[in-house]
Parts: sequence; C-alpha cells; structure tokens
Amino acid sequence: MVQGTLEVLLVSAKGLENTDFLCNMDPYAILICRTQEQKSSVASGKGSDPEWNESFVFTISDNATELCIKLMDSDAGSSDDFVGEAKIPLEPLFAEGSLPPTVYNVVKDQEYCGEIKVGLTFTPQENRQQAFDEENFGGWRASN
Repeated sequence: MVQGTLEVLLVSAKGLENTDFLCNMDPYAILICRTQEQKSSVASGKGSDPEWNESFVFTISDNATELCIKLMDSDAGSSDDFVGEAKIPLEPLFAEGSLPPTVYNVVKDQEYCGEIKVGLTFTPQENRQQAFDEENFGGWRASN
C-alpha cells in the first residue's frame, strides 16, 4: 500500500471551451484525490487560457490511483458551469517520485475540450511501524 504526500503544481490550462458567451469565463479548478478535495483561486477574466501556478498537498493512502481535476467557470448570480475534467493516473508518479509539468487532456462528455498543465511530486511516508517492530521482539525490547 502506497502512503505519503502528493504535491500538485497546477500551472495553467489552454484551449478551454468558453462557457460564457458574452465575456471571458472565470475558470477555477477543483482537485480531487479519493475523498480529499481542494479548490484553486478563480482566474478572473482569463477565459480559455488561465494561469494559476498554485500548489496543493494531499495525503495519499489506501490505494489512491488517480487525481481528478475538474475545471469550472465561476458565474456570479448563477451556478458555476462545468468546463471539463482531466483524470491523471498516479501509478507512474509512484514509480518515478516526481513528474515535471506535463500536459493532460481536458475532456467533457468524452470530447476533447482543452488541456491542463500539472506537475506532480510524491514523497513516500516512512513506515514507522516496521522500524518499531525491528527494535522490539514479542513486545519486549531485545537485550544485547
């Protein structure tokens, strides 16, 4: 079981489908890893090519397999519009430890609708229980 810390660098997006017909949209991202959810700032008026350069930290445990990033358009006075989402598999990250900012497809209704650039770093948690077990034997500290 993989445990540790996932750091996500949300860099930018481009080519997003503009959901606001009269003006530039105000995109933001919702980052979801299993039950944890975090939200970026709103890139006000940045339209289809927003930049965030924001970092988010998640605690990884219990077979987390992907990071989902939902892109939304903040709309005052009405519910926010869903722009699209990117699902990023975490297995390559666990093997490498870090992935430089990489472009992932943003999809809505199984259609390509832009791309998002994200950097990932995984720091494994040291297994303290194992170190504890090596020092103790049967609940008694081994004497030399």
